[in-house]
Amino acid sequence: MIHNEPALFPDQSIGASPQRFRDAMCRVASAVHVLTSDGPAGRCGMTATAVLSVSDAPPTVLVSVNRGSVSAQRLIANEVFCVNTLGAADRFLADVFAGRTAHARDARFTVGEWGELATRAPVLASARIALDCRLVASMSAATHELLVGEVVALHCAAPDDDTLVYLQREFRVV
Repeated sequence: MIHNEPALFPDQSIGASPQRFRDAMCRVASAVHVLTSDGPAGRCGMTATAVLSVSDAPPTVLVSVNRGSVSAQRLIANEVFCVNTLGAADRFLADVFAGRTAHARDARFTVGEWGELATRAPVLASARIALDCRLVASMSAATHELLVGEVVALHCAAPDDDTLVYLQREFRVV
């Protein structure tokens, strides 16, 4: 039962402004990924935290990307992408693909060791996991595109490696 109890949250507004929403969501730890793609629209990559498992039959993931970014537009046009989940040693690479360094967009892949699986999307050799996907569906939501990818190949690192997460607006290791 919901009651209107102003005393329950006396010092806080319950409004959901964009800034309050960002402040709330920064309290949720998220694995850090680099989404990559290659194809007719060109090679691209971007750091992302909005990635989730949808199903294991068939293996399917959902990623959320800002539709205004060049990397997102290329990823959608190429219709393939790889979710590279980063380990503790990949903190600098996360900054590179987030655009927080002096690396030009086309020079980002000079950082790290890269290979390929089935779709030709770049796969980071040091990734905790790499999920190589083909785009099977998408939909618009607010400023983002929600992309559904069927996992056609994958690679897993040793299970005892640490994972990079984003929490309280900074990278941490778990």
